[in-house]
Amino acid sequence: MNTNLVHFTLNGEPVEVAIEPWTTLLDYLRYHQKLVGTKKGCDHGQCGACTVLIDGNSVNSCLCLLVSLDGAEITTIEGVATADNLSPEQQIFIEEDAYQCGFCTPGQICSTIAMCNRGEINSEEELKDWMSGNLCRCAAYKNITKAARRIYEES
Repeated sequence: MNTNLVHFTLNGEPVEVAIEPWTTLLDYLRYHQKLVGTKKGCDHGQCGACTVLIDGNSVNSCLCLLVSLDGAEITTIEGVATADNLSPEQQIFIEEDAYQCGFCTPGQICSTIAMCNRGEINSEEELKDWMSGNLCRCAAYKNITKAARRIYEES
């Protein structure tokens, strides 16, 4: 079998894995690591449900081959906080009712964290543009935008 050895950090833990070169980060997370918080939506990089953080930037994991991430720091929604101790971003999403079914919420939260990491939002339009890569099938955009704005302002 044709495999490549890849080293990276996943949710703060070092990982070394021999993996087929066609394996996407999304499939590795869901099927090899059983980290199912990262959702498989469109599998074409158009919906943002699979958004994770790579070196602090938001990335559609369905478009990333794992072999290209040697040395990367990868954070999924599971690595943002624990079940017993929510992150400030997760808590704000709850307080602002910024979810309906919850399918898009992990990707929305990862995008919001990346937005804060970049620190470059100067207007409501820029905030909406930043979050535009994450679709919500339930159309909870008003509350998602409100939560993202609050997270940015409090970061």
